[in-house]
Amino acid sequence: MITQKMKYALKALLVLGDEAARGQPEPLTIEEIARRSGTPKRFLEHILLEVRNAGVIASIRGRSGGYVMIRKPSEVSISELLRTIDGPIAPLPCLSRRAYQRCEDCADEAACRIRKVFAELFWSYLVMIDSLTLEDMLRSGVAADQLTGSAQEA
Repeated sequence: MITQKMKYALKALLVLGDEAARGQPEPLTIEEIARRSGTPKRFLEHILLEVRNAGVIASIRGRSGGYVMIRKPSEVSISELLRTIDGPIAPLPCLSRRAYQRCEDCADEAACRIRKVFAELFWSYLVMIDSLTLEDMLRSGVAADQLTGSAQEA
């Protein structure tokens, strides 16, 4: 399950990604991102700082400043973003790629049935989540908008 913080990060990035898709994106203020994404400004400030530190967006100072995408949406991995915002995504510490820890109560990882079952599920999940990018999410929104528009026209 993703956290509310991650949902806010995704909503903000979708706004910035939509802006970037227009060609010459203007920096958006935090107030504008909050308004367009429907996220509380007070949470967004901290979240955007983390995303900026991850090298996905940049902040521009000054009167016409704000936030802009600096990476292409196709280069923004959802799994990396999840790890940046929420931390390790493995269901058990002994399955984590980047934050591996041996389980304290485990005598033999190779024979652990809990690890084996969750490993099979987790690897399937990883194959899917590792292939997902912000661009995929932006495209799914366009497809949803087109379907909604078609349904309303009918």
